[in-house]
Amino acid sequence: MKEISWKEFEKVEIRVGTILEVDDFPEARNPSYKITIDFGPEIGIRKSSAQLTALYSKEDLIGKQILGVVNFKEKQIANFMSECLITGVYLSGKEVVFISPERKVPNGLKLL
Repeated sequence: MKEISWKEFEKVEIRVGTILEVDDFPEARNPSYKITIDFGPEIGIRKSSAQLTALYSKEDLIGKQILGVVNFKEKQIANFMSECLITGVYLSGKEVVFISPERKVPNGLKLL
């Protein structure tokens, strides 16, 4: 594991957002959804692609709060521009579990 300084970590903007919309993303190489997230008034609405199809239906995700990195440069995935990264962990079968706050909090709060 490579260590980083506190100053380097402070550059990463990990914010709380609420999932507003989830759409199929058949053009993606790996099974994924196109997800629209509200990160509050300071950050606004962002879109992301996420490989959450193995464990979550589209209906399961609507209204869920997630933690997302909002200060990466946009990344093109197939014909879609991803504007943020939803954080998650891989299970042994490569299924992704998204990371969320343990209780509802205002959108836009920064991970400390």
